[in-house]
Amino acid sequence: MKTRLTLFITCILILQANLNAQSNLVPYKAGHVFDISLPEYMSKTFGLNNSATIQYKSVVKDVYGFVILDTKEELKLAEMTFVSINDFYDNFIKDFLKDEKKRRISRVVYQKIGDVNFAESDASYYDNEAKTEIYYLVGIVETKNAFYKVLSWAAVENKEKFKADFQKILYSIKD
Repeated sequence: MKTRLTLFITCILILQANLNAQSNLVPYKAGHVFDISLPEYMSKTFGLNNSATIQYKSVVKDVYGFVILDTKEELKLAEMTFVSINDFYDNFIKDFLKDEKKRRISRVVYQKIGDVNFAESDASYYDNEAKTEIYYLVGIVETKNAFYKVLSWAAVENKEKFKADFQKILYSIKD
């Protein structure tokens, strides 16, 4: 009898504690889905950039790239507010390859397609390890909810061969 009473009191205390601990739940969505198209000769990979949302390459053609996603909500939480794609691009490009030899950045070209803003520029530098000059297509995409940094690269001598494909990748981003 004593054991049953102790068990009953214990159950009541546990139930009461659970009732007091419960609160309403607030729904959140996690993750951010976007679309990107890659040329058939490229495939998804990893190991190019730890901050990248998607990474791609073709070892045979010696071309590489990745996309870094910054949601506007996350930027706001980090107290980083950009009033336009111009501000976001300027903030990024000032430090991009800044310590590299023979760094060159072209004039930025802005474009709006529908509700999406795009910025693109060419960048290059001399890579001591590879003993060659590297070309980048630097792209920024601004959608309603996010900014994307799209970086694709190849050797400078292959710039004209791959730039159009790099641009297709950049302009394929949708969320």
